[in-house]
Amino acid sequence: MWLKYGVNEEGILICIEDITRGKTSLKCPYCNSGLTAKKGKVKEHHFAHNDQTCRPIANREFPTLPLYDNFNIQLSGKDLAQLKLLWKEYGVKSYPISSYLVTPGLLKAGMLRKNVYIRPPAYKFTNLGKIPIGTLELKLFNEVQEPLLLKKLLKLKLAFDHAKYKNAPDLAYRLTDLKLYRAQFKRILSCTLYFLEVQTDKGILYKIGVTTRPIKDRLAEIKLDLAAHYQTVAIKVLGTWLHRGNVELYFKHRYRNFNYPIGSLTEYYKLQIEDVKIVLSDLQQMLPKLLSQVEIDILEENTNWEQVAV
Repeated sequence: MWLKYGVNEEGILICIEDITRGKTSLKCPYCNSGLTAKKGKVKEHHFAHNDQTCRPIANREFPTLPLYDNFNIQLSGKDLAQLKLLWKEYGVKSYPISSYLVTPGLLKAGMLRKNVYIRPPAYKFTNLGKIPIGTLELKLFNEVQEPLLLKKLLKLKLAFDHAKYKNAPDLAYRLTDLKLYRAQFKRILSCTLYFLEVQTDKGILYKIGVTTRPIKDRLAEIKLDLAAHYQTVAIKVLGTWLHRGNVELYFKHRYRNFNYPIGSLTEYYKLQIEDVKIVLSDLQQMLPKLLSQVEIDILEENTNWEQVAV
């Protein structure tokens, strides 16, 4: 977990992806310390404190979106390895999993559930359990993630309300938690997911990505990026999905074996014809995103912090 947002002079939260690297005029949303944008090629892009890192950031206590950029679901390394093994040996073939192979950690995390229709009792994968290994379809991923996004928002709202009622010393932290989470939520709702076919003089590539601008503006940038690597570039839009910024990183996780980095460009994929059909079907089966009133309020920033309405 890295800090991805800083506060500008107007009190607006600014995402790390919207500024250039180096020292900034932004402040930490928790302690008001100056921030430096770290945007290298190894670690995730993030903000670092110019001075000593404050407690919420140092201890990773600030809120992040569930199942957005971390798909291990807080499993231990041992449990994650066991989950992958169980999928390879049993899940792929939909075989029942004997109880002696199931660890308490996997059950506690909701990765497996008992199959009550067979004897002796055995276990099978839940939809949540398929996410760490990237085998859950995109449509079902949305069905798992979306309730978690709203549940966490409600939890943060209740924590803020409680701190406000008690006039607790951590009231400012609770308000910052809520603002930071809503900013992250707004960003994924504001994005359009796109999937492209890119014909070059060296073959066909595919690209996944998100944008908050008209797709034609993004295509112009992509052509410019690829000009350094290919003599000819022709791009075809295979699909766009409104308000689906939540899916991009899970797509990369799910189809990581097809990833084809081009220099520092990491969102490209090499796919055979049959693979393209599978990927497109996966994307096209996603239901159109219907915004709830909560999500509309987040997008339109309909918030009175004296009486926060979630």
